[in-house]
Amino acid sequence: MKEKNKKVATKKTERKPMTEKDKKLLNIAFNILAVFCIAIFCIALTPKTFQNDTFYTIKVGQGIREWGIDGQDHYSFIDLPYTYPHWLYDVIISLIFDFLGGWTALYVSTMVLSCALGILLYFTLKKVTKNSLISFLIALGQMFLMKDYIAARAQLVTFILFVLTILFIEKFLESGKKRYAVGLIIIPILIANIHSAVWPFYFVLFLPYIGEYIIRIILDAHIVHNIYKWIIELKIKRTNDILKKASKEDVTKFQAKIAELTKLQEENNSKFEVTLTKRAEKRKRPFKLKIEKLDRVKWLILIMFICLFTGLLTPIGDMPYTYTLKIMQGNTTASISEHLPLTLIDSKSTLFCLTLVIAILIFTDSKIRLRDLFFLAGLTLLALMSRRQVSMLVLFGGIVFARILTELLERFDKKGTKEVMNFMTSTIGEILTILFIFSISYFVYIPNQNQPYVDIGSYPVEAAKWVKENLDYKNIRMFNEYNYGSYLLFEDIPVFIDSRCDLYTPEFNGEKGEDGKYDGQDIFTDFMNISSIATYYDTKFDEYDITHVMTKTNTKLNMLLSRDDGYTRIYKDDDFIIYERETE
Repeated sequence: MKEKNKKVATKKTERKPMTEKDKKLLNIAFNILAVFCIAIFCIALTPKTFQNDTFYTIKVGQGIREWGIDGQDHYSFIDLPYTYPHWLYDVIISLIFDFLGGWTALYVSTMVLSCALGILLYFTLKKVTKNSLISFLIALGQMFLMKDYIAARAQLVTFILFVLTILFIEKFLESGKKRYAVGLIIIPILIANIHSAVWPFYFVLFLPYIGEYIIRIILDAHIVHNIYKWIIELKIKRTNDILKKASKEDVTKFQAKIAELTKLQEENNSKFEVTLTKRAEKRKRPFKLKIEKLDRVKWLILIMFICLFTGLLTPIGDMPYTYTLKIMQGNTTASISEHLPLTLIDSKSTLFCLTLVIAILIFTDSKIRLRDLFFLAGLTLLALMSRRQVSMLVLFGGIVFARILTELLERFDKKGTKEVMNFMTSTIGEILTILFIFSISYFVYIPNQNQPYVDIGSYPVEAAKWVKENLDYKNIRMFNEYNYGSYLLFEDIPVFIDSRCDLYTPEFNGEKGEDGKYDGQDIFTDFMNISSIATYYDTKFDEYDITHVMTKTNTKLNMLLSRDDGYTRIYKDDDFIIYERETE
């Protein structure tokens, strides 16, 4: 009786293996669920309040539509040249703002781009890992870590293009289809026109693949063995040549030497065969590092070489080639927070993720591909050098982590994720999953719920309105601060400086002399010195013919101006104050 019950129980618990049709249906159902949930989460993550770059982006785009790309700035009262480094993005954003509904339209467009990034990350991760569940979870985690970088800025579009680059590279290496090669050539053309500042980073994405390919070629070349083999063959050849001319007494001696060398050559070949066998076994079961040789990488090198010329397909000259170099030569990277080096203790999420990856690699038998190691090492170095590169570490480091995690989990439970996916695509599972994502998204969205599009504490909304109503604002020369200059520019008030940092440095507004230095105006440094009271403000105001000063109420500059008889306060609110300067 007990044996019968056991047989019945066994039959009940046994499951039929999934057919290819079942797997395909499961995959489609899970993809629909994942895309829907990622979209909801990405919409919730999108901030409602716009950053300062958005204000000048709208205005510059409107200017391009009116004047074209004329190489001249129209928004600072200081006469400066301008190269429009993301002209195409500026134009598109201005069109959305002007014709599709203002701030609301921009907010919706940012949501759309955020969703596009999240969904594209999911499919890229899925391509790399072949595991939908892990890809879904990692994509959600990546988007959460990217929340500070989701904004109506050109970088959001380039994030999408960079992830698309990885997807196309992976698909090209797997299938060799020409359409992915064409896509890889089109992407840098788009980047050169949408955000030329990051155009060189496009080629960084190719380097790990090429580096792994070159190292594998070097290893497979067996240089030491071939050199040793060549030396022996050379000795045998020379001995044979001598043997032909040798006397009868020396023939035996040289024949013995040839026999000795031949034996040495056979022993070397025998040892080499053993070494090859051992190396093949090690490559099947590597200790930690996998080094693969993907034959199509040689075509990837050709594609990268072709892409080097795509920076010329833009109306802004050589900007894609020179922008990064000029920025690095200037002093803005030492003063703008996003360009400063990363302190890991101040970025706990980055520290946690890096620690997790290292712990998995050390304390488990997980393996890592050499190209993934290159990615992690290179991106970590870039992130430590500049905070803005943390976004790249999250995007591409997350892809590496997903591959490592997938291989680790599948080693312990190959069917585990399939069972979870089966449950999640059931009626109850779908309801629970969607409710869970909605709950998380709601708590993420709460801080954005009642936020304005323009933060009146950060930007002089009321002050700008007052200036336009009470002053001849087109003809005044008003000193302002870096962080809110873009809003004044947006309101048609000529500015001293705004967040287009490149415009205000000699590397961009001057010409390079024979001594290697640029002869342009260093307005950015003057602003920094005035704001920090590192120089006497009135002397600099004379140089720039300043007639008015706008500053925040809590600055050092305001403290001094409030005690200076040469400055009359004409406006004040909770955050901003305006002074009129006495001029002769």
